[in-house]
Amino acid sequence: MPLAMNKEVFITAAITGSGATQDRSHLVPRSPEQIATAAIDAAKAGAAIVHCHVRDPETGAPSRDKGMFREVTERIRASDTDVVLNLTAGMGGDMVFGPTESPLPLNQAGTDMAGATERVAHVAECLPEICTLDCGTMNFAEADYVMTNTPGMLRAMGQMMTDLGVRAEIEVFETGHLWFAQQLVKEGIIEDPVMVQFCMGVPWGAPNDLNTFMSLVNNIDPNWTFSAFSLGRDQMAYAAAAVLAGGNVRVGLEDNLWLDKGVLATNAQLVERAVTVVTNMGAKIIGPDEVREKLKLQKRAPVAK
Repeated sequence: MPLAMNKEVFITAAITGSGATQDRSHLVPRSPEQIATAAIDAAKAGAAIVHCHVRDPETGAPSRDKGMFREVTERIRASDTDVVLNLTAGMGGDMVFGPTESPLPLNQAGTDMAGATERVAHVAECLPEICTLDCGTMNFAEADYVMTNTPGMLRAMGQMMTDLGVRAEIEVFETGHLWFAQQLVKEGIIEDPVMVQFCMGVPWGAPNDLNTFMSLVNNIDPNWTFSAFSLGRDQMAYAAAAVLAGGNVRVGLEDNLWLDKGVLATNAQLVERAVTVVTNMGAKIIGPDEVREKLKLQKRAPVAK
C-alpha cells in the first residue's frame, strides 16, 4: 500500500500516564493542579488533545480517584485555553500473579481489578470528549503483570462510552487488539467515526519496527482516524512515521521523559518539538475545534453532584 501522508495533523499530549516514572523525572506532574497546568501548557504549545491519568499527589502512584479526575477536568475547562479532553479508562484491569510455581493467590499489592461500571465511573461523572479503551489483554514487562481486558469487559465498557456520548479512543498494543476493535465496530458497540491509537514498542506488545507499524496501518478501514506513538528516543521518529503513513501524532511524558540526551523534558517542550517535526514535513497542525468537527465530539461540562 503506498504512503498517503496526512496534511492536516492533530497532536495528542499524554500528560502523565500510570507508569513508574514519577521518581525518574521531577517534571512528571502528580497533583491534579500540576496535571491540569501541564495539559494547558501542552495545549498552548500546539496539542489539540490532552490525554490524562491521575496520580496520588504524595507518592505519584497511579489512581482511579474520581475526585482527582474531576479536579483535573474542571481546571482544564475553567482555563482560557481550549483543548479536547481525553481521560484514561485503562485503570482497574491490573492483575499481578504470584511466583511461577504458585501464581495464586494474586499479588494484592499490585492487583487492581474492578468491574466495568467502576472503571468508567469517572468518565460518566466528568464526561470528557474522548476516553481510552485498551482493546485487549497483554503481558507487560513489569514482573508478572497482565493488563486484563476480557471481551465481555470491553463490550460492556465500550457500550457505556457510546451511551454516554463519549468517543472511545481504541488503544491497540498488538494486532489482535485491532482485530477485536473491528469486531466491536461490526457489532455496533463503537460508532463511527472510529479513532485508534497505535501503541508501539511497549513490552510485550507490538514491537517497535516500521514493518509491524505498517501492517497495523494497512489493516484499518481507510475511513478510520489513527494516531501512533513509540517510547523514549523513538518518540519523535514515530511522529514523522505516523504522519507519513496518514495518521496523527502522540507525544508526552507518559511515553518519553527526555527532550535530548541528558535533558529532561516538559510536556509542552515535547509538543513544541513535534510541531516542528510535522510542520517541517509540510503538514498543517489542526486545533481542537477542527478535531471536534472531524471526530464528531461533544464538549460538555462535568455533571453536577
